[in-house]
Amino acid sequence: MVRRWSSRWRSMEILVVRGGSVGGSDLGHLCLRFHSALISATKPEDLFVAGIDTTSSTVEWAMAELLRNPNKLAKAKEELCEVVGEDAPLEESHISKLPYLQAVVKETFRLHPPAPFLLPHKCDEVVNISGFQVPKDAQVFVNVWAMGRDPTIWENPNMFEPERFLKCEINFKGNNFELIPFGAGKRICPGLPLAHRSVHLMVAFLLHNFEWKLADGLTPENMNMVEHFGLTLKKMQPLRVQAISVKDN
Repeated sequence: MVRRWSSRWRSMEILVVRGGSVGGSDLGHLCLRFHSALISATKPEDLFVAGIDTTSSTVEWAMAELLRNPNKLAKAKEELCEVVGEDAPLEESHISKLPYLQAVVKETFRLHPPAPFLLPHKCDEVVNISGFQVPKDAQVFVNVWAMGRDPTIWENPNMFEPERFLKCEINFKGNNFELIPFGAGKRICPGLPLAHRSVHLMVAFLLHNFEWKLADGLTPENMNMVEHFGLTLKKMQPLRVQAISVKDN
């Protein structure tokens, strides 16, 4: 099933980026096929696993992007040292005082949303959006992956630049439609508050308590950042690193 999703995701990505058709199918047909695969594969246990998997994949992407950009990793660690202290334990109350860490998480959600098409929605009535008529009962997908890389919305959209969020008040809680990795409105992901706390705390803990080095002789320049689509948007090649406790230094 994951292989079928991966194939259809790649086809849709080609259509979004290049336009045209793939294998005689346009974007609409591919979305319908994707929806069919999603519904047939969804089970109660999948929802439970997805709630855990989205957090772990986001943390992996955040660490990968920071290791790929050592100057930004150093900046995040410096902020933690100033706010928390070198030897003091990290507390949840520290998170609100770490604007750069918060910007790192936002930038990770922008580039690597856990669910790139969110969940399918159903249109209750005929709606006209920017000249496009969406019929009643239509299945609607929101391509938040493409929104996060749209050059008309973001400057240097393919670059990992947490600093962009230090200059604005954009958040991912459904208030700003440029960044909606959890959806928006009444049907926003109910796990958002827990995910918000978990991701910030996990990334902060990893940065505060360990020094990180890429394994297997990798350098930031040759890291594999290819995405693999399944229930969540994972790294095609899992991140391999060496963690050194700061207490050992």
